[in-house]
Amino acid sequence: MNKRYRIKKNSEIDAIFKQKVVKGDSYFAIYQADEPMSAHFRFALSIGRRYGNAVARNLAKRRIRMIVAELKDVIIKTKMFVIVIKPTAAQLSYQDMRTKLQVLLKKSKLMENLNE
Repeated sequence: MNKRYRIKKNSEIDAIFKQKVVKGDSYFAIYQADEPMSAHFRFALSIGRRYGNAVARNLAKRRIRMIVAELKDVIIKTKMFVIVIKPTAAQLSYQDMRTKLQVLLKKSKLMENLNE
């Protein structure tokens, strides 16, 4: 995935968290910005140390980035969002992670095409 889709500045991530527009389940939470702020969607990942060691956290982040890259054609183009990965997601396989995240993206209305 191209790095222009990532949010890197802490000030932007904090602004999204302060808006408190959040949808979640027991594995993930998605915080999103109210108004469109960009020409294309941008996202950030947040994962805590309770998830596991650095190898496990990096694996989870790589998987989530890959899932977002696969779904980038159906994600609303002007949204900014932060995906928070909860420690319970460590037990999920890649396919389970993909389906849970896809359902959560639909629930938070970040996907254009709901027929996927």
